[in-house]
Amino acid sequence: MSVWVTEEVMRWGLRFCSRRSLWQQRSFLETTSIKDKSFPSQQLAHIWGTRQSKACLDRSLVSSVRFYSQSSIHNADLEEKEQRLSPPLADSSLPAEIQSDATASRQIQRSSPFMDHLQRCGSPSDVLDLTCQYSPTVRQVSNCLTHIWSITKKMSDEQRRYELQLMFEHPAFDSLLQKAMKRVGHMHSDDMAYSLLSMVKLGVPQSSRVVQTFLRTCQENLNDFDEKGLSILASCLEHMEGSTNVVALKEGMRLVVEARLPRIKNVMALQTMMRLLGKDAPLDLKLKLEAKALSMTDQFSLPNTQYMISTMATMGFYSRPLLDVCSKTIKENLQGVPFNRLFTVLQSCWELHYRDFELLSSISDYVASTIDIWTKKQVVLFLSVFENLAFCPAALMEAFADKVITNPDALTRKDLLCVLKVYSSLNYDLQHQRQQFLDSLSQALDSYLPKMSGFELLKAVYHLCLMGHFPSAPLEQLLQSNTLEKFKTTAPRFLPSQERMFQTVDLCLRLERPPLPQPLTVPPSVLGDPGPSSLSVNPLLSQGLQSVLGDQADTMLQEMVVVENFYLIDGVITKPLPNHTSVTEASSCAGEERSPAESSQRIAVICTPHSGFCYGTSKPRGHLAVKIRHLKILGYNPVLVTEHELQSAAEEKRTDFLRGHVFPDHQRSDTQPKVEQPGS
Repeated sequence: MSVWVTEEVMRWGLRFCSRRSLWQQRSFLETTSIKDKSFPSQQLAHIWGTRQSKACLDRSLVSSVRFYSQSSIHNADLEEKEQRLSPPLADSSLPAEIQSDATASRQIQRSSPFMDHLQRCGSPSDVLDLTCQYSPTVRQVSNCLTHIWSITKKMSDEQRRYELQLMFEHPAFDSLLQKAMKRVGHMHSDDMAYSLLSMVKLGVPQSSRVVQTFLRTCQENLNDFDEKGLSILASCLEHMEGSTNVVALKEGMRLVVEARLPRIKNVMALQTMMRLLGKDAPLDLKLKLEAKALSMTDQFSLPNTQYMISTMATMGFYSRPLLDVCSKTIKENLQGVPFNRLFTVLQSCWELHYRDFELLSSISDYVASTIDIWTKKQVVLFLSVFENLAFCPAALMEAFADKVITNPDALTRKDLLCVLKVYSSLNYDLQHQRQQFLDSLSQALDSYLPKMSGFELLKAVYHLCLMGHFPSAPLEQLLQSNTLEKFKTTAPRFLPSQERMFQTVDLCLRLERPPLPQPLTVPPSVLGDPGPSSLSVNPLLSQGLQSVLGDQADTMLQEMVVVENFYLIDGVITKPLPNHTSVTEASSCAGEERSPAESSQRIAVICTPHSGFCYGTSKPRGHLAVKIRHLKILGYNPVLVTEHELQSAAEEKRTDFLRGHVFPDHQRSDTQPKVEQPGS
C-alpha cells in the first residue's frame, strides 16, 4: 500500500477518535442545529461546528454530488463537487470500524439472529435491549429505528406516551442515535430516508444534531435517491418545521423532481412529490404535474383517486379535469370505502371549492343506506362537512333524524351543537317528522343546560330559532340576568357574531310570537347596533328595476330599504292591488281608511350570492331562509335574484329577466331564481 494511502487511513482514524470523544461528551439529543450560530463560543467544544460537519459530510462516496445549502457559508446557488476516488482507495480511506462493518454486514445479515430477534420485539425498550446484546450493522441501525416507529404507531395514545418516555430514558437510545449519526453517510438512500422519518415520527427534536446531520447528508446524496426514497423523504419533510436545512432540502428535491418528472412512472410517488412541493410550487411546475397526472389516469386505482384529491388540496391547486376524473371513479366505487378516505375526500373538496353534485349525492345516499355501519360521531362529521360545502344531503339527514328521534340521549353536547347548526343552516324540511325531531333535540338540550357555557347556550337557541322552534327552558335560561351578565366579558373578536345571534333571537320572538309560559324579550344591552353596515346600491339591479317600472303605471321603487333595523332589501316595489280604486271608494263611503300595506302589494327584491342557497337547488338556507320567513310575516312578497344571474345577463336581456321575476304574470309562476348547474 502506498505511503499516501497509509497517511490517509491514519488521518481518518485520528479524526474518528477525536469525534468519538466529542460524542461521548455530549448527548445527541441537543436541540441545536449544526448550522446554528446563536450559541456562545465556550460551547463550541461540545458541538460539531459547521466546518467540521461539512468536512465529514462532504466525503460521501459519490462520484458526482449535487449539494444544496442556504446557510451563510454556502449561498443559495448549487455547488457541483467532483470526487474521483477509485473503489480500492475509497474503501481503504474509511475508518477501520466502518470497513469491518461494511464487510461483515452481509454475513451478519445472513447468519446473525439479530433480525429474527428484532421482529419479535414488542416495545421500543425491547429493541434497545437487543442493540446492547448485538452490535447492529449500518442496515440494522435503520431497521431498529424503523421497527421502533412501526411498533409505537400501533399503540394507544396512552401506551405510546409511556413507551416513548421509557425509550428516551433508556441509555441505549442515545447510543443507537450515535451509531446512526456516525454511519449515515454509508446508508442506502432508502434506509437514510426511513431512519430520518422514524426519528421525526418518534419525536427526536428536529433541531438536534442527529436529525440535522441526516438532513445535510440527504442533501449531499439527493441524486442517489430513487422514486421510493424520494417519496419517503417527502413524507418526512411534510411533517417537519421549516428550518434552514429543511428548506434547502425541499428546494433541492423540487429541482430533482422537476428534472425527473418525465421519468416518474409510479402514481403514488408522483402524489408524494406533489404533496412535498406544496402550495409554494411555481404555477408552471404545478401545470407540469397536472399534465403528468392526467397522462397517468389510466393507472389510477380507487385509493389513488381519493389521495389525488387530498394531494391537490395540500398543493392548493385546482385542476377541474383531474378532479372530474377522480370524482367519476369514486362515485362508481363507493361500496366499502372506509370513513377516513370518504371524509378526507369531502374535506378536500371543501378546501378546493370544488363541488360535484353527483358525487355529493352519491356519498350522501351511500352513507344513508349503510348508516348502521357508521358510528354516530362519523355521521355527525359527514353532516358537518356537507354543511361546509353548502350541500343538503337529504337522504342522510332523513336517516339520521330517525336515529335522533329513537335515541336523543345518545348525542353528546358537541354532537348536539353540530346537529343544530347543520339542520338550521341547510333549512331541511323533515315534513311529518319535523316536530318529533325538534322535540328530541330540545330534550337532549335540556339535559345539557346545567353544563353549557353562555355562548354554547346562545348558539343552541339561535339555531333552534332559525328552525322556527322555541323551547321555553333554554330560552328562559339564556335570558336570565345572571346568564346575560356573562356576555359582557366577551372578547372583541367574538362580539359581532354574538350580537348578530341575539338580534336574530330578538326578531324571532317579536315577529313570530311563539306561545311561551311567560313573555320573553332580549334586553337592548346585548343587541349592539343592529343596523346594516353597508348600504351601497347595486347599479345593475337598480338600472334594471327602473327599466322594468318604466312601463308600469302606479308603481313606486324604493332602494336599500332597512326593515326592523336589521334586514336590508335591495329594492321595494309598491304596486296597487287589483280593483284598488273601487275598494278605496267603498272604504271612504264607510268612513274607513285602509293602510298602504293593505291596499297595495309590496315586492321585496333581494339580490343574493349563490352561497345563500343549498348547492344545486333554489332552496334558501340559514339566514336567508329566516329573512324570507320574516319578510312574509311583515307583508312583503320576497323575490330572489342571484348576483350571478344579474351579472351574466346581457344588458338588453336584463330588463326582460327582471320583469319575469318581479312581474311573472303569464311568463313565470315561480319567483325563484335559476340555480347553479350541478357540477359547475
